Amino acid sequence: MTLFEEKYGVLSADFYAALLAGQLACYDDLDESRAGFSRWKGLYEIWLSRKEAYEWQLKEHSLVDTLGLQPAY
Repeated sequence: MTLFEEKYGVLSADFYAALLAGQLACYDDLDESRAGFSRWKGLYEIWLSRKEAYEWQLKEHSLVDTLGLQPAY
């Protein structure tokens, strides 16, 4: 995600919000943008999923216990 954030000068959360709001439709006809945005969206959604799993794990277990568990992803 960092590569996309550096390339476009936008944080992933802001990109994702704009994409879901339909604010990036003007880029739909550009193959390079469409492919890159699709990858960026996918990476961000994976990150969101892993973050959610991590937060759930911390709610269910103490941090000390969590350090001994297998990865949440």
